[in-house]
Amino acid sequence: MTTLKGMLGAALLASAAMAGAAVAQDKPKIAVDLTTLTSPFWTAYNGYITAEAEAQGIDLLEPFNSEFDTAKQITGVKNAITLGAKGIIFSPFDSSAAGTVLKTAADAGVKVVAVDVAPTEGPVAVVVRANNVAYGEKACQYIGEHVKEGKVVQIMGAQASINGRDRGNGFRDCVTKNFPNLIQLEVPTNAWGADEAAAGLDTVLTANPDVKAIYMHAGGVFLAPTLQTLKRKGLLHPAGEEGHVIIVSNDGIPQEFEAIRNGEADATVSQPADLYAKYGLMYLKAAIEGKTFAAGPTDHNSTIVEVAPGVLEDQLDAPLVTKENVDDKSLWGNNL
Repeated sequence: MTTLKGMLGAALLASAAMAGAAVAQDKPKIAVDLTTLTSPFWTAYNGYITAEAEAQGIDLLEPFNSEFDTAKQITGVKNAITLGAKGIIFSPFDSSAAGTVLKTAADAGVKVVAVDVAPTEGPVAVVVRANNVAYGEKACQYIGEHVKEGKVVQIMGAQASINGRDRGNGFRDCVTKNFPNLIQLEVPTNAWGADEAAAGLDTVLTANPDVKAIYMHAGGVFLAPTLQTLKRKGLLHPAGEEGHVIIVSNDGIPQEFEAIRNGEADATVSQPADLYAKYGLMYLKAAIEGKTFAAGPTDHNSTIVEVAPGVLEDQLDAPLVTKENVDDKSLWGNNL
């Protein structure tokens, strides 16, 4: 015989189950495009995305890896829309080609937040990024303070990406303006290719064995081949020893920190993989809820600026890391 107590218990369980299902349905379903998983930076970002999605109550679809391929990126976005994504985070490694992705999402009523790289034009809810011109300027200032004259090499990211252009222009213009005794040499790459970087640097060093400094646009893909090339040519000397080549990079990954501790490298700009994930998801969740954003200061020590008509960018802080602060526990690269 069913008792009143048993009936009430069953009703309560059913109610709880229904409430749980409602909460699950209320979670926004979001897709994330990963530019590549061959870089420790993007591998770390992927981990932060997963953790932040859980913390923020987001139903995260399995992230897809476009591998620097625009066609794969577009296919991934279409698949995500078919799976019911209400929002998408992506990194437009080809800034001008991003329009196809954005139009595909807009036509489906799906909100988009760009992370790390800004598209040339919208529609995009917001871009979560650091000031990449400042990356190049910080590298320039560090090298200029430690190398009074001589040849410096810039290993450049893809120029189809605004990141590659901004970092290159920031470094180049700063050197030209502030350090006229430095002679600039450049190694271009397509799609941030490590093999291209190694081959190009080898060619430059063969003709210019007296290079004094190297600035790499991305330590995640360029650090290992750069150190290997220097070692193979007998030019890898620890900091403080005669013949040491000053090395400054961008990313803030543990491998760069270890190279700084070992004296193989000197500095890196730590672009915030953890905050890219946190605020990328936060903005996307808010956009899905119908919220909009405006230029001005934020509540997390950054500023939203309009970088192009209809394109707002939250420019997060990206500190310079040297031997003096490489063990700082607040750096995400020390907390993986």
